Amino acid sequence: AILLADANPDLDPYSLNFVALRDMVMALPGFEDERDRGGEKVLEAIQTAWKEEQD
Repeated sequence: AILLADANPDLDPYSLNFVALRDMVMALPGFEDERDRGGEKVLEAIQTAWKEEQD
């Protein structure tokens, strides 16, 4: 979430659909995981943490 907030300071994470958010997470440097491993709960947690970083 910190990397996403730093890279996209003016983007509201809640404006993203889960497919776009997943793609952004997958594109983070050093991120290694299976594409379909995380579900909506994981993505919601990322959105919340990202928003908290912005506040």
